[in-house]
Amino acid sequence: QVQLVESGGGLVQPGGSLRLSCAASGFTFTNAAMSWYRQAPGKERELVAAITSLGSRINYTDSVKGRFTISRNNVQNTVALQMNSLKPEDTAVYYCSAKLFGRYRYWGQGTQVTVSS
Repeated sequence: QVQLVESGGGLVQPGGSLRLSCAASGFTFTNAAMSWYRQAPGKERELVAAITSLGSRINYTDSVKGRFTISRNNVQNTVALQMNSLKPEDTAVYYCSAKLFGRYRYWGQGTQVTVSS
């Protein structure tokens, strides 16, 4: 029932920009904290950015601070990740995630982001 569908991934050159979007359905979106994770080959999945249910608090991992921006639209039931000044080390599969009732976590299928010249 819970569905999270990512879009917007692709190939971009270093220094370029990309905007990811996640469409949510099957739950009350305003009750969910939303986040973006990423996983590169040979590495563990890591939290990139998180935003609370009403957007009052936002956290980023240090490596993306100043370059990435997470936002949510509680009318459209979407969460976005604007990625600027992309670096090769940003290459990963990016996953949208929802945390419901502060306890249960759900995942999207992921979208590939490749930063390469």
